[in-house]
Amino acid sequence: MFKGKTESEARDYILDLVAEYYNEYKIPKEYKAGDRIPYASRVFDEKEMQNLVDSSLEFWLTSGRYTRQFEKEMSEFLGVKYCSLVNSGSSANLLAFMALTSPLLGERAIKRGDEVITVAAGFPTTISPIIQYGAVPVFLDVTIPGYNIDVTLLEKALSDKTKAVMLAHTLGNPFDLKYLKDFCDKNGLWLIEDNCDALGSKYTIDGEEKYTGTIGDIGTSSFYPPHHMTMGEGGAVYTDNPLLHKIVRSFRDWGRDCSCESGQDNKCGHRYDGQYGELPKGYDHKYVYSHFGYNLKATDMQAAIGCAQLKKIDYFAERRRHNYDVLFEGLKDCQDKLILPTPIENSKPSWFGFIVTCVNQDDRNKIVQHLESKGIQTRMLFAGNIIKQPCFDIIREDKDVYRVVGELDNTERIMNSSLWIGVYPGMTDEMLEKMVREMRECLV
Repeated sequence: MFKGKTESEARDYILDLVAEYYNEYKIPKEYKAGDRIPYASRVFDEKEMQNLVDSSLEFWLTSGRYTRQFEKEMSEFLGVKYCSLVNSGSSANLLAFMALTSPLLGERAIKRGDEVITVAAGFPTTISPIIQYGAVPVFLDVTIPGYNIDVTLLEKALSDKTKAVMLAHTLGNPFDLKYLKDFCDKNGLWLIEDNCDALGSKYTIDGEEKYTGTIGDIGTSSFYPPHHMTMGEGGAVYTDNPLLHKIVRSFRDWGRDCSCESGQDNKCGHRYDGQYGELPKGYDHKYVYSHFGYNLKATDMQAAIGCAQLKKIDYFAERRRHNYDVLFEGLKDCQDKLILPTPIENSKPSWFGFIVTCVNQDDRNKIVQHLESKGIQTRMLFAGNIIKQPCFDIIREDKDVYRVVGELDNTERIMNSSLWIGVYPGMTDEMLEKMVREMRECLV
């Protein structure tokens, strides 16, 4: 098969076969009436499979050339200076938060007992790093139909211990970034944008349209299969702040002080002449640790898939917006029974899902069971009210661990009355019309 071929020619031959394999066996089948409609799915073509195989043939395995390419192209896409690829969106959130605990930040570093403003309606790993570190999440309510933080509560939440705000853009719908950015700037607070459900969403601030995740101090993304693009597993942390970038890289890579990439030695030219902590002068800089870090790198095979996916992200975002529009149009005359999702002012969401809140709480379970029986996947808004989850059983009565400002009325309503369905870019109009038809049938 490879006789007379160079290694490069043999590789090209294999990759051509991969494309043939995709076109023979992996092209998505046309939707047929009665087929299951998932809330999300991978959307890919032969390019992702070719990149994956190309990376595997190289057999570098850990972070390498595809990782460098992805980080560069992701930074360029978002319009930020720095991007760090990690192994999941949850790891991205962990790193984004832990970066703010670094002693390199001086008085602005988050310490145990300091407070971080967030919401109770969302995904657990937005708040898990706060609690695990020993900082105090301060939970605020959200609004309906935006499903993001009620900014009118921010001043009440502020205390002399507040150091940061950490929030997700719910289901792709940006929170009020102008208000949050001004609030954080005025009070000297860090702003972490959990952008895991919103890659490709845009927000116009001070007359300039920017991608969500790039307006605060740090943004995060997830590349788990249901998200806006996928590597299977994977995530990213991005920032314009060079010090935060340095800290993120340190925490990601075992806590080390050295910035050499895998397989690289003595990038700084001072590997053996530095003085660090109480180590002997000249101790090998590759084994100097400035933080209590982790190993949260992704593999180069994941990055290879991401490089192909990133080229499709604009198309993915447009399809998600289109799918949202079809669902909204099909259900807009049902607003006596359903509260439909509404974009925040100055935003252009790349929707992750289409969330509805039932006017009559009892309708939620009826709709969910009907849709599921028809093969249409549904989801709750993640944890609902996180404080009601079993993970809070051991800390619920310990008011030193967290606090709540105001009432969580809308959070409770969402927990009891809301559900969402998918808008992923692989959906066809026929699938969307089926979803509308079955939803309407429930409401008769």
